[in-house]
Amino acid sequence: MSDNQPPESRPEHPNHPSVDQSDRVLPRNLRQTGDPGIRMLVSTRVRKSPFFHKSFNEEGAWRCTVYNRIYHPRGLVEPEDGGAMAEYEALTNSVTLWDVAVERQIRVKGPDAEALTNYVITRDATEIDTMAGKYVILCNEDGGILNDPILLRVADDEFWFSISDSTLMQWLQGVNVGMDFDVEIDEIDVAPMQIQGPLSEDVMVEVVGEEVSEIPYYGLMEAEVNGCDVLVSQTGFSGEKGFEIYVLDASENAERVWDPVLDSVKDHGGMQIAPGHHRRIAAGIMSWGQDMDHETSPFQVNLGYQVPDDKEADYIGKEELERQQELIEDGEYPFTLKLVGLKMAGEPIRDYAPDFWLISDPDTGEECGYLTSPWWNPDLETNIGMGFVPAEKLQAETDTNLNDSIFEEDLDIEFQVHLPDEYAEEPGEPVYATVAEVPFKESVNPSAREQAKLNARKEAEE
Repeated sequence: MSDNQPPESRPEHPNHPSVDQSDRVLPRNLRQTGDPGIRMLVSTRVRKSPFFHKSFNEEGAWRCTVYNRIYHPRGLVEPEDGGAMAEYEALTNSVTLWDVAVERQIRVKGPDAEALTNYVITRDATEIDTMAGKYVILCNEDGGILNDPILLRVADDEFWFSISDSTLMQWLQGVNVGMDFDVEIDEIDVAPMQIQGPLSEDVMVEVVGEEVSEIPYYGLMEAEVNGCDVLVSQTGFSGEKGFEIYVLDASENAERVWDPVLDSVKDHGGMQIAPGHHRRIAAGIMSWGQDMDHETSPFQVNLGYQVPDDKEADYIGKEELERQQELIEDGEYPFTLKLVGLKMAGEPIRDYAPDFWLISDPDTGEECGYLTSPWWNPDLETNIGMGFVPAEKLQAETDTNLNDSIFEEDLDIEFQVHLPDEYAEEPGEPVYATVAEVPFKESVNPSAREQAKLNARKEAEE
């Protein structure tokens, strides 16, 4: 319906007020606008990464988004050639190269680097070994997630925050005003690329040598590619086996590293693709801005394991997060909405959703939540996704407190999802969805939460 229509014929409230967003100061925009077919303006206001020419001019990336104020390729295979699902096939069957220079590297370096880092993350930084990494979150005083980076400890006195899509450098610098930790905080000239897929180790052995096979999950090693210094980690955003190469002095060296890596990927039957959101959804890996943001608590998005109950040191958000944790342990859930996995009917969703698609309660017909990350999974032959639904309904139908265990099994709880007509079974009609176990598809390297679940199952079987 056009906004140019007379007031009496416009929607009473375009943002679907029946969805309870009282937890938020700034509600999500739930208006179902769809894709208006706009074009991306390329200008000097948004930064081009050191890989920009390779991704767009040489490899033919045909669309992009802006991530951390850098142009980010989000489509290499054209729709008529299979689009994103052809990229999924390459990721899950061979090997792929991703341009992820948008993961800006924020360095904290100095005698107090560990102390500052320990103060801003919820996990214990003192337990991170040198030349190792860890997935972490940083929260504000209200317990909202500010960023969920991979934290790399490259030296005793030096940490790199490999950040997701929210500005972090200014936050860290601001925290240090008045705290006066003896550190330097800067964005450094380092650009990462990801090599993801079953054959990723074969590529890495060819590029940096056999010793790469000895890197543990989240381990780091120094290496050289085509005469350029790099840092290699066994990490990634896919759920598949994978590595990241961090190119040092990237403004000068990025393309010298890119070329031999891409050549090896292609020699192994792979290609450059966009970051595999279809696969990360199957792995239950969340995306900052879609599945969580600064107004989301870890306990809403199944990151409760990131809030330790044995960290003695103070950290930002500790008091509030421990308050929330205590309420949940006592059976009181302090939020209106909670993120769950959903398996959905409908035609295959083969591309990014342009809106937070609405979720309804089939018992009442009322809109009650929204989908954050949907996609078709060819391995499961169903649409899957993550979305926020009323905690009250989950609590009533599971008779349990809403900790991370809600993610650990398929549940007989139904919702309806309002898909666009191109995906709906019948135009204008919602499709049924059930609450599902997450991850939908196991990761090659399980997260800490996944590993704890797998260990519990193994113990039960024994």
